[in-house]
Amino acid sequence: MGVLLARVEARNTSAPARMRRATGQAGPTAALIGAATLLAIGIEGYHPYAEDGGIYLAGVKRLLDPALYPHDSAFAMEPARWSVFAPAVAQAVRLTHAPLEWVLLALHMASIWATLLAVWLLVGRCCALWQARAGAVALMACWLGLPVAGTALYVMDPYLTARSFATPAMLLALVGALDATAWDQAAQRRRRGWALWAAGLTVCALVHPLTGLYATVVSMLLASARVPDRRSWRWRMAAACAAVFAASTFAQHLAPAEDPAYVRAALTRSYWFLSEWRWYEVAGLVAPLAILSAMGWWVRPAPARGEDEGACARRALARMAVISGLLSCMIAAAFAREDAATHLVARMQPLRIFHVVYIVMVVMLGAWLGERVLKQLAWRWATALVVLGGVMFGAARAEYSRSDHLELPWTAAKNPWVQAFTWIRANTPQDALFAMDADYIHAPAEDAQSFRAIAERSALPDSSKDGGEASIAPDLADQWVRGVAAQTGLDSISDAQRAVRLKPLGVTWLVLDARAHTAFDCPYTNARVRVCRLP
Repeated sequence: MGVLLARVEARNTSAPARMRRATGQAGPTAALIGAATLLAIGIEGYHPYAEDGGIYLAGVKRLLDPALYPHDSAFAMEPARWSVFAPAVAQAVRLTHAPLEWVLLALHMASIWATLLAVWLLVGRCCALWQARAGAVALMACWLGLPVAGTALYVMDPYLTARSFATPAMLLALVGALDATAWDQAAQRRRRGWALWAAGLTVCALVHPLTGLYATVVSMLLASARVPDRRSWRWRMAAACAAVFAASTFAQHLAPAEDPAYVRAALTRSYWFLSEWRWYEVAGLVAPLAILSAMGWWVRPAPARGEDEGACARRALARMAVISGLLSCMIAAAFAREDAATHLVARMQPLRIFHVVYIVMVVMLGAWLGERVLKQLAWRWATALVVLGGVMFGAARAEYSRSDHLELPWTAAKNPWVQAFTWIRANTPQDALFAMDADYIHAPAEDAQSFRAIAERSALPDSSKDGGEASIAPDLADQWVRGVAAQTGLDSISDAQRAVRLKPLGVTWLVLDARAHTAFDCPYTNARVRVCRLP
């Protein structure tokens, strides 16, 4: 794909001269994107074991050492069931002979660099000036940690997951779609566009199949929006939306019946259901659609300039984002409901298509900011980076307040939960089975750090992250229900009650809150956590 990108960018000699002005030299472009990558990591932080990063990392560790997680391998490996991400990371560790933590950091930096490169290429199809490209890259670097409405997604995560590589692949597919549908350009350029489109969608589907599905839908809508004739593009867009809605209807009505355990797991995913969203999360759907509607329908080129290729691409991109956002809202309202007979469409999380909507919004706002406001004035650029990046830096620090902002391989963890999990990895048997409060991941100072990934020990399923896996994989639901029931309120019950609940499940160790009352032998204790043997 790297060779293909180089050809798409370097050989695009048929583009208008004003579009080529933004291309520049490869060296300065690479340096700019490299600096923006470091800026992005500095603002968003790096937490490799947190949230979904820990989920994926457990699967990678299991592939590297099959003896890990003997009691809960199904939960450890579930994210690798349909994705090549975990096997690819494990293979990278084997080939490089480098420690896993260093490989994760390198791949995380590479994924951000690839995303910003894809933004650079995408804006180059829409805007003529170098300042527009630089503005889009800079704003994306500052706002990678922007939450996507109420979908439980960020624009990009501060840790490595399958989405880390699916995101740039999706953006490159959009670049390819714009080139493939540049009807007034040379056939060679369109052929390269088709190749990049196909390559981007293929990588996206292999790494993160759900994102691959969304990327296919939005790139189809983008191609429909590129038709020059106004009446024709409207009909094509309507036909594409009708096909997607019909497919959702068909899937919902043919979905198999669900058992009560799975329904319980599904209903814990509040971000699947619009009725569970708070008002500001709903506002997070409306605001980007309003901004992009202004860009896609209301803004007109100056009469003297006419409608050039860049303006056409920009308008098509905005219209695609608005239509796809509205379509996902319609599908969610119609099928993703708590009282639905089945939750198959809800499981597909149609509102997560707003991930694309947010990226397009940030790209277009950044391009506008660079071209119209910042221009070539260094003090304006510096002020914008401090203000826009500072706000997101503060939000990132608040999110992981008890952890280092950059949890790098050579730094010692200061988070008390991570310290306890690290002690467990070094001082307990590899075949131990742990239990802890079912909602431990939301405990004070825990910062959503993953026990399974850090401690490298088996654990009963928790209500949060393992609940997410059970909601995607119905065959895990029964095991999840039993594990959550056994661990609910574990810190507040007596030792006798703990033994009655946990011994039948084979539990041998406990992680308790430091304030929990127990007479069990607890060889490790810190200010927040104690690790105890179950007799």
